[in-house]
Amino acid sequence: MEICRDLICFSHLRWNFVYQRPQHLMTRFAKKWRVFFIEEPVLSAAKQFNEIERQPASNVFRVVPHLVSSDNAEKNLRDLLDALIESMKISRPIVWYYSPLALTFSRHIDRLTTVYDCMDELSAFAFAPAGLKELESELFKKADVVFTGGYSLFNAKKTKHSNIHAFPSSIDSQHFMKARGKQKSPTDQRTIGKPRFGYYGVIDERFDAALIRKCAALKPDWHFIMVGPVIKIDPDTLPVAKNIHYLGMKSYNELPAYVSGWDICIIPFLLNESTRFISPTKTPEYLAAGKPVISTAVEDVVRSYGELGFANVIRTPEEFIAVAQNELKRKEKSKWLARVDFYLSQNSWDKTWSAMNELIEGTEVDKKDPDVEPEKGFVYV
Repeated sequence: MEICRDLICFSHLRWNFVYQRPQHLMTRFAKKWRVFFIEEPVLSAAKQFNEIERQPASNVFRVVPHLVSSDNAEKNLRDLLDALIESMKISRPIVWYYSPLALTFSRHIDRLTTVYDCMDELSAFAFAPAGLKELESELFKKADVVFTGGYSLFNAKKTKHSNIHAFPSSIDSQHFMKARGKQKSPTDQRTIGKPRFGYYGVIDERFDAALIRKCAALKPDWHFIMVGPVIKIDPDTLPVAKNIHYLGMKSYNELPAYVSGWDICIIPFLLNESTRFISPTKTPEYLAAGKPVISTAVEDVVRSYGELGFANVIRTPEEFIAVAQNELKRKEKSKWLARVDFYLSQNSWDKTWSAMNELIEGTEVDKKDPDVEPEKGFVYV
């Protein structure tokens, strides 16, 4: 008989923001258990309360704590957490952290298992809160199992925990393979000329604006399409030209229709501390859509896709132009696509979720039988 459980997930990303790793995993856990996805608080209330929204046809409960002010925030967030646990009758949950900051008001929870899914090096991001590294060190001590969002992050963290495992970005292949078939062209993309070079995702301090500006200037007849929200940077610093198009944020379900109309997909990230450990989910998604990929030399892209011939890695605008010209000339892609499809078939969100679930269940067995030791540092592909 399936055990009925609860999972509390503390996330630095909002559920209705860009659809990525937390949403993929939590929707799969919600097929078995109730999932309470607790977002960072907002200051918007005459009195403090939890905004609870059950997602359609799902056991995911999106929880937004509303505070009156930032005064006594930790105490007030703890009170709201306790109120949630009591009102929803949550008993000994699995507690899953994306943000170590949540430790400040959740240490006291009576829990079954503690999971830290370290998907990014948050301390390297712009406007990272003070004390994040110290809280992460505490979380490493508290966690029963740790996952990392890529191999470079695993290598950086592997000495910090005895039960740590790398789970790079996975793929919902069927969703993005829709882009290989005929799709209705979105209205805001329909009149844009070709060839089209497309990017979707957050546009923030990691975005290589200089690269796009130079490439667009060198090739004024090429069109660069950016899909996604602009955050943490001044939009006025982004390159502006007739052949650069910012289409704003789109839903996960809309993405295949946009990608379908692109000739080449791009990952224009700067190489700095904020991108040192990232494993962009968009890389396998682009490939599932059947599109050539051009990326700057992000380590996990180079290792997992560039060295295998699945993505073109560039370092300068001139290299970008040369590689793009070759890709635009290439007519025969069937052998390349067959290799891509086989590679992607080994790495789905379903398989990632299943492997994580087994490791979580293994920690529960270990707690019951202290003589059983988990495999340490095993890396899942």
